[in-house]
Parts: sequence; C-alpha cells; structure tokens
Amino acid sequence: MNMNSPVNIFALGGLGEVGKNTYAFETGNSIILVDAGVRFPEANLPGVDYVIPDYSYLKNNKARFKALFITHGHEDHIGGIPFLVRSVYIPVIYAPRLAAALIRHKLEDARIKEPIKIVEIDSDSHISIGDDFKVSFFRVTHSIPDAYGICIDTKQGRIIETGDFKIDLTPVGPKFELDKLAGLGAEGVDLLMADSTNAEIEGYTPSETAVRSGVEEIFEKAIGRIIVSTFSSNINRIQQVVEVALEHGRKICILGRSMENVVGIARKYGYIKIPDSAIVSDDHVKSLRASEVCILCTGSQGEAMAALSRISRGEHKVKIMPGDTIVFSSNPIPGNGALVDRLVNDLVKQGADVKQNSLAFSLHSSGHPSRQELRLMLSLCKPKNFMPVHGEYRMLRMHGDIGREIGVKEENIFICNNGDVLTLDNHKVYRGGHVPAEDVYIDGNDLDGVSAGVIRDREVLKNEGMVAILMTLGKKGEVIIPPIVYARGFSASLDTHIVRHAQMHAQEALNEALKERHGLGEIKNKVKNAVGKYIFRKTERTPMIIPVFMTENA
Repeated sequence: MNMNSPVNIFALGGLGEVGKNTYAFETGNSIILVDAGVRFPEANLPGVDYVIPDYSYLKNNKARFKALFITHGHEDHIGGIPFLVRSVYIPVIYAPRLAAALIRHKLEDARIKEPIKIVEIDSDSHISIGDDFKVSFFRVTHSIPDAYGICIDTKQGRIIETGDFKIDLTPVGPKFELDKLAGLGAEGVDLLMADSTNAEIEGYTPSETAVRSGVEEIFEKAIGRIIVSTFSSNINRIQQVVEVALEHGRKICILGRSMENVVGIARKYGYIKIPDSAIVSDDHVKSLRASEVCILCTGSQGEAMAALSRISRGEHKVKIMPGDTIVFSSNPIPGNGALVDRLVNDLVKQGADVKQNSLAFSLHSSGHPSRQELRLMLSLCKPKNFMPVHGEYRMLRMHGDIGREIGVKEENIFICNNGDVLTLDNHKVYRGGHVPAEDVYIDGNDLDGVSAGVIRDREVLKNEGMVAILMTLGKKGEVIIPPIVYARGFSASLDTHIVRHAQMHAQEALNEALKERHGLGEIKNKVKNAVGKYIFRKTERTPMIIPVFMTENA
C-alpha cells in the first residue's frame, strides 16, 4: 500500500471529440472516475448505436476502483453507465439529484438486475475516498438543472474538473457559485480541467433566458399548431417553452420516448412544472383546435427514428398539417447539418412554417462557455497547470491558447489525447505513460462492441457494394459447377457482360490454384484477387468480394 503515491490523471473519452466524457484519477490504492458518457455515432459509423470508451484498464484494475462521480445528467456524461456496470463493479455512484433519477431509470431500462448504490450529492457534499481523495462540489449553470463542477483534493495537490458549464448571470434556476470557485482558486489549484466546447467562439454565450423572447414571438404570431423540437435533456429550455405555451392557452403533447421519459422524471422531481390538466395524448390532439396545441418532441438533429422525422414521413399518429409552425430549438451538432436540412425541406414541402435559430429568432443558447467565460474561469481558478477537456482537438488547442493569455506557462499547458497520462506529484504536473482508450462501437446490446474492421467492412458495403463468388467442389476437389458471381450494391454498371467475364476470371484462378494444390484459404485469396482486379479495371470500384465454397455431400 503506497500511502503517498503520485496521482495519475487520464481521459478514457472526451478528448479530441465532443461526447464520451470519462475522466480517471488514480493513486496506488484507488481509482475514481468522473462521468461515464457515450458519443453518438457519426454518419461514417453505419449500424452503430453508441460509441463508448475501452474500459479494459478499469477491468484490469477493478480492485482499486472505488467510485464514480457524475457532474450532470446529459447522455455524454451518464450514457455509458449501463455498459460500465456490466464491465466493472462500481461500489458507489455519487450524482446530483436529477442525474441520479435519470441514472436509476437508465439502469432499469437496461435491465441491470444487480443493485447499484447511488448517493445523491449537492454543493454542500464532501466525500472522502480513503486517504487518497477528498471530493467537493460547486454549482455551475448549464442547459440541464443540477450541474456541478468537482474539486478533488489529494495529498499531491488540488484538481478542479469543471464539467459542462457556462457562466450565465441570469439563468433559469440557481446561479453559478462563482464565489465558491473563487475561494478554491484563492486557496490554490494545481490542475484545472475545463470544458472547451465553445473555445472557438469569442465573447459570452447568450443567457438561456434570452431564448424566451424568441419563443414568445413565435407563439404570439402562430395561428396553427406549434411543434417544438429540442434535446430531451434540455430541461431548462423545455420549462420555458411550457410556460409560454400555457400563457397562450395551449395544451402540451409530449412525443418521443426519450422526451416522455425525461419530462416525466423532471416533473416528478419538480424541475418541469406542467399541470396534469394541460397535458394531452397524441390521440386527443385531433380533438383540439390547432391554436390550442403545442407539441414537444425529439428529432431536432434529424435523427431518422426520432418523433419529428416519423411525423414528417407520415409514420406517426400526428401528421403535418399546412399552417403548422415547427420550431427547431437547437443547433445542429457537427455532422448532422445535412440530416437537419433534409428534414426541414420535407416539412416545408408539406406546408409547415419552419423556424430555426437565427438572427431573426433566438431559439437556442448553448450550454457551454465562450472565450470570455473561459478567461473568467481561468482567472478565478488561477491554476498552476491546465488541461483543456471536453472538445475536439482544435477546441482543446484554442483553449490552451486562452490559458497562455491568462498567464499559465507554456510548459504547464497539456493538450492530451484519450489515454495520455498526466502525473500530479507534490503540486507539479508532468506527462506520464499511456493507457488503452480506443473507441468501442456498440451495435445493439453486445458489450464486446464492434471492431474497427467491421466498421470498415460496412463502409465498403455502403460505398462500393458486394460481390459473392459461389464455387462448388466435388469430394476429390474437382470443380463440379463453375464459379457463379452475384453482385449487389452496384448500379447498372455491373452488367451481364462484366459478370460473365468475372466468372471466367474466377474459373481461371480456381483452376490454377487447384493445379498447384493450394489450401482452401489460398484458393479463396487467388479467386478474390483475380475477380477484384478485373472489376476494378472495368468499374474503378473496390467492392467487398466474398468467395463461398460448397462441397458435394459424401
């Protein structure tokens, strides 16, 4: 037992990406984790439901794993918990009240039968993990209630991990505990790990309350139904929309599984206030006048299976009607712009009036800090060392530049990748080694994940198509039926002529391989290479080629 070991700090997710936030703090005796998020797949990950971190380091050191701390209840901070608890025993999860409720629902939904100890925390909580870590909290403002930054005191020094935040001086809900943060900074911060998501944007992020005026203007002018689509976890936004809708005499219809779940939990705990009499089901929407209806739904990112997309395709009980006003109360996540544009066009074709965040209508405010807020955070904390987190590489780099502006020494700014280890020893920070931190692609509920090779195969199938070569051999290895080629995923380019000649090339390669008495694996490779070269020469495409052998029954 090393009672005075250095502290290692590393990210399993959250660096070089937006999402998958998972930060580990390790001594010789203990490991604690801050957040356990998922990343939602980009368009280049076909068939993938979630991207989670590689938890192998935690599995290999499970005896030292003592606790998971949660900063707030967004999916990129709690979405990985059902996968983590199936991989590693978690003695206790410390989480804010709302996040704790969302986690309990998530574990129940994932059918996790083992009881998980969840302890609710607030800004007055102080938690000791043996003699290694003393953990306390300070309230921050974000787009979801009950969001906290975390202060971790160790024998080697103090670490602050901000979680997601923005410095909103007129928030919806409690204010940022700036005085508490300043007090921690005055006492001394050895390492600051701070949210970098908006490091490219100068100035201040607009207050959440600024969105209300844009929403009110739409409600005042709209004479038909109003359909508002936003993130289900943006509880502060949903509360504002609900308040405006009720002021204008509209009933609330909630659509989308995640929206129903989150709003239900938020209502139960008092974060969203909607009288039961103001809520109507989708079956009763038709019985109301259009001017009496406000629909809250998922799908602001153009997701194919979300409620708004299903409504636009006519696959929902609620149909688009001419005169509907559709409000996108969010900005597209990078990579989703094309999906959102396609959905907007479909809605406009059906006669809807679509409103998006713009100079004309302030319908969205980020939950993350812009550059002036990042400067203020650094000025209040006065860190000796700085590690930008929560962001793509360019965001981390730009946040590092802001740290340099504020006075952090160049050699004390650490731009890291997932898996890179920093070591805190006697109030000094230096780079250490590396731990496994690759992406794990979740397809369905398979915890083993999908390998990068499978993802590459799916990309080939999507972009290049597939060719199967069927070959039938006799008991003595002779050819009974000449190779037959089947092609899928091509346009008319792979015509009968090309298929016939591909079969001839396959036959030649097969005969040659049999003559040279190659094994089955080598025969497949020779046939595959011969057909692949021919098809590329004719079509300039590289489809997936699958040789299949059938043998005569004995």
